[in-house]
Amino acid sequence: MRCFIIFLVSIGNFSVINAQSAILNGIVFDELNKPLSGVNISSGNLGTQTDETGFYYLEIPANSKIEIKFSYVGYKTTTASFSLKPDENLEFNPVLNTRIQEINAVVISAENQNRIDGIVNLDPETVRKIPGANPGVENLLKILPGVSANNELSTQYAVRGGNYDENLIYINDIEVYRPFLIRSGQQEGLSIVNSDLVRDVNFSAGGFQAKYGDKLSSVLDITYRRPVEFEASVDLSLLGLSLSAEGISKNKKFTALVGGRYRDNSLLVNAKQTETNYKPRFTDIQSYLTYTFNPKFELAFLGNIAVNRYDYKPVTRQTNFGTLTNPIALIIDYDGQESDQYETYFGAITATYKPTENLNLKIISAAYHTKEQEYYDIFAQYALGSPNTDVGGNNTGDVDFTEAIGSQLTHARNNLDALILNIQHKGQYLKGTNQLDWGLKFAHESIRDRVQEYEIVDSAGFSLRPPLDRITNQQPYIPFDAPLEAFTTVRAQNEVQINRISAFIQYSKRLELNNTKAWYNLGLRSQVWNVSGTNLTSKTQHIISPRGQFSLKPNWKTDMVFRIASGIYYQPPFYRELRNAQGKVLPDVKAQKSIHFVAANDWSFKLWERPFKLTSEAYYKDLSNINSYTLENVRIRYKAANDAKAYAYGVDFRLSGEFVPGTDSWVSLGILKTEENIEERGYKARPTDQRFKLGVLFQDYVPTIPDLKLYLNMVYQSGLPGGSPSYVDTYDYQTRLPFYFRSDVGFAYSIIRESSKTEKSIVDELNIGLEIFNIFDRQNSITNTFVRDAATQQQYAVPNYLSPRVFNVCLSARF
Repeated sequence: MRCFIIFLVSIGNFSVINAQSAILNGIVFDELNKPLSGVNISSGNLGTQTDETGFYYLEIPANSKIEIKFSYVGYKTTTASFSLKPDENLEFNPVLNTRIQEINAVVISAENQNRIDGIVNLDPETVRKIPGANPGVENLLKILPGVSANNELSTQYAVRGGNYDENLIYINDIEVYRPFLIRSGQQEGLSIVNSDLVRDVNFSAGGFQAKYGDKLSSVLDITYRRPVEFEASVDLSLLGLSLSAEGISKNKKFTALVGGRYRDNSLLVNAKQTETNYKPRFTDIQSYLTYTFNPKFELAFLGNIAVNRYDYKPVTRQTNFGTLTNPIALIIDYDGQESDQYETYFGAITATYKPTENLNLKIISAAYHTKEQEYYDIFAQYALGSPNTDVGGNNTGDVDFTEAIGSQLTHARNNLDALILNIQHKGQYLKGTNQLDWGLKFAHESIRDRVQEYEIVDSAGFSLRPPLDRITNQQPYIPFDAPLEAFTTVRAQNEVQINRISAFIQYSKRLELNNTKAWYNLGLRSQVWNVSGTNLTSKTQHIISPRGQFSLKPNWKTDMVFRIASGIYYQPPFYRELRNAQGKVLPDVKAQKSIHFVAANDWSFKLWERPFKLTSEAYYKDLSNINSYTLENVRIRYKAANDAKAYAYGVDFRLSGEFVPGTDSWVSLGILKTEENIEERGYKARPTDQRFKLGVLFQDYVPTIPDLKLYLNMVYQSGLPGGSPSYVDTYDYQTRLPFYFRSDVGFAYSIIRESSKTEKSIVDELNIGLEIFNIFDRQNSITNTFVRDAATQQQYAVPNYLSPRVFNVCLSARF
C-alpha cells in the first residue's frame, strides 16, 4: 500500500512539473520579410529549427527567464529573453540581418543559394504590381532572357527553343498541369498560379537539379506563403475581380490561405479585328491550409477548382495586309458559334515529419481531374478585295470591290476527361556542409478522349479535296463524279492508361579551396512508364538522367560567382505527345532527350552607390529523339514519331538593380538559334526559333509625389516561323511572322499607405491605378490564316492580329 501511495504522489509531481511549461513559436524572417528555413533556435539543451516556411515551435520552461538564440549562416545572431507563465503561448517573429561586414567571406548562405543554383528569384510584390493583359507570374517571366511568348492573351511560354509542354510548374513541391484542348490564348483564362497567395517565385531556364522532374526546358517553383496574422485583399478592374484572405488560429497551429478570382477578357478581345459576341467566364478558387500537431509533424492541404467557359460567336472580320503598292483586304462574314468549357479540380495533402533537426521527411498525395469540351460549327464566307488608300479621305481602309469569293465550314465535337493520381515521398538530410535529397513517386494517368473535327473548303463553288490523291476537279468542263471529302478531318476515340514510377537522389556539398568558396551538386533521376489502353499494345520504357552543377566564388574584392551545369534531360511522353495528328495513340513513342551545357557568371556590384547585378549565361542543348510538331496559336500537334534531331544555343544577359532608388528594375537580352532535322532532310528553323529578345522592366515614382508610381513592362522579339498551310511541306514553305513589340504601362496612386495609416484605419493600403496595354498600338500577329485565290490559284498568308491598345482602370485594397 505504501509503495502504491508513493507511486501516485510521483505521478502527481510529474504532472505538475510537466505542466510548468510554455510554448514559443513564430516565423523567422530576413530583411526582405521573406521566411528563412533551417534557422537554428537554441537555449541550453533545448533547440529546434525552422521548417521550409520559416515556422518554428519550441516548448520552454515556464516561470523562469530563458534566453533564446536565433542563428543562421550569413546572418547576425539574434538573442531574446522570455519569461512565460505556465501554458502561455507566445508568438515571436524575429528578423535576422545580413552580416554586412562579412559579405566577402560568407558566400554559401540562404541569401546566395539561388546564385549558386542558377535560379532566378522574382519578388512577389513586383509580380502583383507589373501591368499586363494576363497579370501574374507568367507575365513577369516573359521579360526574362531566354523566355519567349508572342501572345499576351496566353500564360504559356517557351524557354530556350523549347515548346509550351516542356516546362515544369510546382506549387509547394506539387507538380501542376495545364488543360489539354486549349488551342487559343483567349480561351485559357486564369493561370494556375494565384499571385495573391505567393511567397516565393523561383525559376530556372536550364541545367536544373535532379530533384526536379523530367522535362526538357525549365522549372517554375512556386511557394505559397504561411499566414502569421489576419490579412485580406481586394483587386478590382475592368477585367475582373480577385479576393484573398488569410489567418491563423489562436493556438497558432492552424493557418488558412484562400483566394478567389473572376476574369472576363471581353475588354481585350472585343477590341480585336473580328467583330464578335464574346462571353468569357473564367473563375477559380484556391486554398492552402496547414495544421501543426507538434514541432515534428504537420499536415497541409492545397486545393484548386477552376471553371472556364468560352462562348464565341463571330460576326464579321476585315484584315488589311499586303504592301502600300499592292494593298489587300480579307473580308469574312460568319455564321455559327463556338462553345468551350474547361473544368479542373486539383487537391493535394502533404504530411511533413521532422524527427530530428537534420532530417525532413514528406509524403505528398495529389489528384488532378480535368473535363474539357470543345464544340464549334462556324461557317465563313470570305472575299479578297482592295482597300481604299486615299489618305485623309472619309472611306480610308474601306473595301471598294471584292473578288475570289470562297467559303469554309469548321466543325468539332471534342471531349476529354483526364484523371491523374500520384503519391510521392521526399526526404532531406543535412549535416554540416553536406546535404542529401531523395524522392520516390508513383503516378497513374487515365485519359478518355474523343476527337471529331473536320474542315470543308469551297473556293468559288468548287469543293477542295485533300491533295493526297490524284483526283482532280475540272468542273464545269468535265463532270466530277468522285465522292466528296472534307479538306481536313480527324476522328478518333481513345482510352489510355499510363503508369509511372520515378525516383531521384542527389548530393550537395559546400567546400573551401584555398580561400575560394565552392559548391557542387550531383544527382540521378530515373523513370519507368507503361502505356496501355483499349486496342493498344502495352509498352514499357525506362530512362536514367544524370545531372550535375558546380559553383565557384573566388576570394576577390569583386563579388562574382561562376557556375557550370550539365546533364541529360529526358521527357517521357505525356498523352498529348503520344497522339498523332490523326488522333491515333502510339505507345511506342520514346522519351525526347536533351543534353544541357550551361556556363554562367553572376556579378554583384554597386553603381551610383546602389546595388546591381549582372547575370550572364551561355548554353547549348543537343536534342535527339525529338517528336516534331506543328504550332498554331498555343495548340501543339505532334507527329508522335521521334522523327527528328535538333539543337539550340544562345546567350542570356540580365542587368538588374535600383535604377531608381528603392525600386527594382531590369533589362534583359537573349540571343537564340534552334533548328531541327526531320528524317535526315536537313536543318530548318524550329517553330520556337526566337532569334532575338529584349525585355525591360522599369519601376519609378514622382520624387515630389512619392505615392504616384509608374510600372513599365516592355518586350521586343524577332518574328517566329509563321507556320504553313495544310498539306504543305514545311521544308518548301518557310516564312516568318513580323517582329513582336509590346509595351504595357501602369500608373498607381496610393491613397492610403501602410506607413501612414492610423490606428482606427480598417484599410492598411488603398491604391487606384490606370493601365494602358500595348501603349504604342502595335499590330502584333500570332498566326497566319491561309486563303486561296480561286482565279489565280495564289495563296495568301493573312495575319491574325492580337489585341490593340486597351485602357484599364483598377482598384486594390489591403486589410
